Amino acid sequence: MTEPTPAEILTEVLLREDPREGLWELVESGWADEFLPELTALQLEQDPIHRHKDVLSHTISVTAQAPPRLLVRLAALFHDVGKPATRKFEPGGVTFHHHEAVGAKMARRRMREMGFDPQLVRDVNQLVFLSGRFKGYGDGWSDSAVRRYCRDAGPLLGDLNDLVRSDCTSRNPRTVRNLHEALDDLEHRIGVLAREDARRAERPEIDGERVMAHLGLDPGPDVGRALKFLLELKRTEGELGEEEVLARLDRWWSEQNPN
Repeated sequence: MTEPTPAEILTEVLLREDPREGLWELVESGWADEFLPELTALQLEQDPIHRHKDVLSHTISVTAQAPPRLLVRLAALFHDVGKPATRKFEPGGVTFHHHEAVGAKMARRRMREMGFDPQLVRDVNQLVFLSGRFKGYGDGWSDSAVRRYCRDAGPLLGDLNDLVRSDCTSRNPRTVRNLHEALDDLEHRIGVLAREDARRAERPEIDGERVMAHLGLDPGPDVGRALKFLLELKRTEGELGEEEVLARLDRWWSEQNPN
């Protein structure tokens, strides 16, 4: 029987309901030293003076809290792998500037070596790269910033939000609640903006040129009112076909000009 590949072994562990025990076994058995050294490298304290939680324990907890989908759990597993390479001790404390960008490259390289599907590699790379973006939300994001967050995440938006929600292992209930409430607020704003953008992108079934040609109008307010009527018609009744739309337009125009 063929031996499972490193990708298959890691996948089996990650898709368990609770992968904690399996991940610790991969580390303690030496398997990770050989096939996933970035994981064992996380056994460092974020701040050796104040003895903050070590990054490996945090990573395994985040991975376990993530939804049991391979993409999100892989992103959770790799989301902090750039920290050892970017750790600096500064007057204000320890920092890990740009660790997401560094970690994204490390995740891509390691997943390729382990034999993961290329599309999955690309998606995990993007999630790790964007994993810290939400941290600035509490400073106040404009609608443009929210749209940019959505645009950068693209089809991975739901996965990114799931990763962000999982990346809180604080024992302080208020900290956890505040993060979840902020993310809930962001998701609400995303929905509102998406509906607004969709309405702005809507078009009547026929355009202004067709309206003017059919009604014999010159450019002006009447054309705008006609297009507004046709847009509302489309919203309430859907696509009707040009013949029916023109018939409705004629009736509407007659009502606007009874004489």
